[in-house]
Amino acid sequence: MRRDIFQAIADPTRRTIITLIALQAMTPNAIAEHFNTTRQAISKHLRILTECELVKQEQQGREIYYSLQIEKMKEIDHWLAQYRNIWETRFNQLDNVLSTLKKTEK
Repeated sequence: MRRDIFQAIADPTRRTIITLIALQAMTPNAIAEHFNTTRQAISKHLRILTECELVKQEQQGREIYYSLQIEKMKEIDHWLAQYRNIWETRFNQLDNVLSTLKKTEK
């Protein structure tokens, strides 16, 4: 079952896992060391991230390493871009209002 990418990033633990593996691939045990939770809980989070295709697994010897699928992050960025544009427009409008008010005070 493929999950929605936004379901994956809704959880703070999964967002932290994404941050951890953004720079280098890590094993589940290495990831679990950063949390005060069970290895099984981290495995569940990794499974959800894998189902959302945000992370990929790579077998290296006896270990499985998880790494970030940076291309999938673009899907999140694309969705956020529409809101970023709205807020930038509103901030520019606010700047214009404040500039006008400042000029009328002088």
